[in-house]
Amino acid sequence: MIRAVVFDVGECLVDETREYGTWADWLGVPRHTFAAVFGAVIARGRDYRETFQFFRPGFDLDDERAKRAAAGKPEWFGEADLYHDVRPALRELRASGLWLAIAGNQTVRAGGLLRELFQHDVELIGTSDDWGASKPDPEFFARVAKAVPFEAAETLYVGDRLDNDIRPAVAAGMRTALVRRGPWGVIQQHDPLAAELPTFRIDELTELPSLISAFHAPEH
Repeated sequence: MIRAVVFDVGECLVDETREYGTWADWLGVPRHTFAAVFGAVIARGRDYRETFQFFRPGFDLDDERAKRAAAGKPEWFGEADLYHDVRPALRELRASGLWLAIAGNQTVRAGGLLRELFQHDVELIGTSDDWGASKPDPEFFARVAKAVPFEAAETLYVGDRLDNDIRPAVAAGMRTALVRRGPWGVIQQHDPLAAELPTFRIDELTELPSLISAFHAPEH
């Protein structure tokens, strides 16, 4: 059975359109240009952080985050940045008795924002900065498995990326759900592994309650 559901953050719960737009503004480049280069980088299977190097060689993301904060323009997201299906899905999954958590590659500051938004909705919020391990490092998923009070095979990890979310979660023995949205969700959707690896493929988080219920059916 699936007894726990753990959600990734970016492009799973949070629409990052506005945040990446603010990075383009910080770099002083048109938002559509930044978005085009970003897409080209990830379509080649490269680390998204290489995008910044096209515009400013030697760019250090951690340093620039600190500079943005010092300038009064820190990374930020709020209720308006959540995908429309997040709240309904969490309510229904929680009502069905599932144990819920959020765990993703996020900074300490982002972890604080997540706790403000979801402290009454989930049992656990963990970030890569909290744990000292970032996806797709197996240690990140080992930390998830340790935090969840059920077996790995009873845990469903929900994310938008094959490389960072689905593949390493499957390797850790978890069930997975691939949500097809955001840059990675669109670009990677035709990869054969997108059909082979996930337990579920979804377009909306609100599909999860019925899919999990069907998974639990005796004939499964």
